[in-house]
Amino acid sequence: MNPRLHLTALHTILAREVARIVRIWPQTLLPSAITMTLYFLIFGKLIGNRIGTMGGVPYIEYIVPGLVMMTVIQNAYGNISSSFFGAKFGRFVEEMLVAPMPPWVILAGYVLGALARATLVGIIVLGIAMCFTPVRVAHPLVTLITFVLGASVFALAGFVNAVYAKKFDDIALVPTFILTPLTYLGGVFYSVDLLPPFWEKVSHLNPILYMVNAFRYGLLGTSDVQLGVALAVMVGLTVALTATGLWLLTKGVGLRS
Repeated sequence: MNPRLHLTALHTILAREVARIVRIWPQTLLPSAITMTLYFLIFGKLIGNRIGTMGGVPYIEYIVPGLVMMTVIQNAYGNISSSFFGAKFGRFVEEMLVAPMPPWVILAGYVLGALARATLVGIIVLGIAMCFTPVRVAHPLVTLITFVLGASVFALAGFVNAVYAKKFDDIALVPTFILTPLTYLGGVFYSVDLLPPFWEKVSHLNPILYMVNAFRYGLLGTSDVQLGVALAVMVGLTVALTATGLWLLTKGVGLRS
């Protein structure tokens, strides 16, 4: 197939995903804005004034990177899992599989759509954060790389979830019982250095810890984990999940009736 046609197919999938995000913005964008406003009010202003500082910075500044990354992760995961499962449910995913385009075009189109939503909500949350505290970017390149890798990891994970899901309830199971606990235990609201030694070691098994801390390093210049280790974890997960997604599409696992 002509590479030019590959790009046309990729653009078509991405354009459809972006149009979907914008069309149903009260479901895709507004909830994050409301939730994060409440987090900044309650944890940032009310509780933060009593905590004082964390990691050498005011508490409300400390939680900004974690809240942004938490929103990015949840939206990247939720967008691709619901959208691709909708394609399965509507049976038009089979049309994409028989169309003359390689699996990587389908996967890239949906992942880029998830990144688009993650970018929009990330900008919204940063805008809300600036209403409560100054937001600085100590290392712009690290911030950008972490944002892209973090969102990509969970977009790909959402894709795998959607492939194996057999009903809409299966889409909600992973965010409820796995993603949410890992997020809250990933150092969003606290430094893992405050934990007892055993639980600190257990926390290092949580991939979200590395994403949150790498993003915190990008914004504030402080982190509980080594930046190189955090980036290696994210790159490794991205490669592994990309390979898994391409294999599932190639084999048609859970997609062809």
